[in-house]
Amino acid sequence: MRRVQHRVYFDGASTTAIHPDVLQTYKSLLDKYYVNSESLYDEGSEISRMMEKARSAIAGLLGVNSEDIIFTSGSSEANSSAIKGVCFAQPSKKHIVTTNVEHSSILNACLQMEQVFGYRVTYLPVDASGKVSLQQVIDAVSDNTAIVSIMAVNNEVGSINPIDEIATYVKKHTHAYMHVDMTQAIGKVDVDFKNIDLASISAHKLEGLKGSGILVKKVHVPFVPLINGGEQEYGIRGGTSNACVNMVFAKTLRFALENGKKYHDYITTLQQVLLKGLSTIPGILINQPSDAVNSVVNFSYEKIPSEVMQNALNKKGFMVSARSTCASKSDDPSYVLSAMGYSSKRASSCIRISLTYHNTEEEIASFIDSLKEIISQYG
Repeated sequence: MRRVQHRVYFDGASTTAIHPDVLQTYKSLLDKYYVNSESLYDEGSEISRMMEKARSAIAGLLGVNSEDIIFTSGSSEANSSAIKGVCFAQPSKKHIVTTNVEHSSILNACLQMEQVFGYRVTYLPVDASGKVSLQQVIDAVSDNTAIVSIMAVNNEVGSINPIDEIATYVKKHTHAYMHVDMTQAIGKVDVDFKNIDLASISAHKLEGLKGSGILVKKVHVPFVPLINGGEQEYGIRGGTSNACVNMVFAKTLRFALENGKKYHDYITTLQQVLLKGLSTIPGILINQPSDAVNSVVNFSYEKIPSEVMQNALNKKGFMVSARSTCASKSDDPSYVLSAMGYSSKRASSCIRISLTYHNTEEEIASFIDSLKEIISQYG
């Protein structure tokens, strides 16, 4: 019986360990750069210049302009801000288009827009592969649509939406603005920002710091700030800048993009090894499409509920999730799998494995052995 003697982290889609170089840079910045970046004395001006240098570097990596980069606390804030900021700036338009499998930060923002502000929201249904089509968007948008918000990569099953063609259509044939939640996409799939008006990215998914992220908001997009304050972030997000955190986002993003390419084939191999191992276990059902992002494997064993399986795997040293970590304490079936047409039983017994380049084939082999033991005991 193969055994991995340490605890194994298979939950990279939930969060990641901080890259050692990012952490070291952050620590070195904290020692010196503690003054307010808005201060007029030399030290404040120096921090402001360094933060703008980081903003420019981020913009260069993404292929947008520096003034398009707005620092936030992460993707949840960026998602909520994108929906509300754009809608509030266009009071005559009361329609939003999104999907029924978005992250909770999008779904709950849209729900609030419906219940509190009287907006109409079209939740596009996904197909059996967890995706929406361009035709669905074409059929849904109207002259009253303020924003279309569709994630690039689904966080539970790794489905990749046809963002380029959807964004191109929205840009050329509608008066709506296109927002993309790229939280699970950066470093995994290539995305062209040409026709995208707004996008959300979070550092802690990229071996960066928690409480750090950006909203890409192109300058032509009308926007009402959700956080009022001074003139920080071009007046779009008030509050004293978290300067050191913002500075290291540039290095975080660069590493993520570089490592995404460097380790793509390695992670793909890990995914195939895991899928092959799962195929040897009777009763295992694979939930993600064959063309899902290479880092995610979602499966179900219907005789063992998700929570029981998670706890059993935890006891054997494996850290996994069942659905988006933001909903991990819920006993409800995965709303993503339910939307894909799977039964309640299957959606209530799912497990998500999300791989990183730190994982090994030895860990996967040990996981398969442990999974077989658990099934023989509980199944």
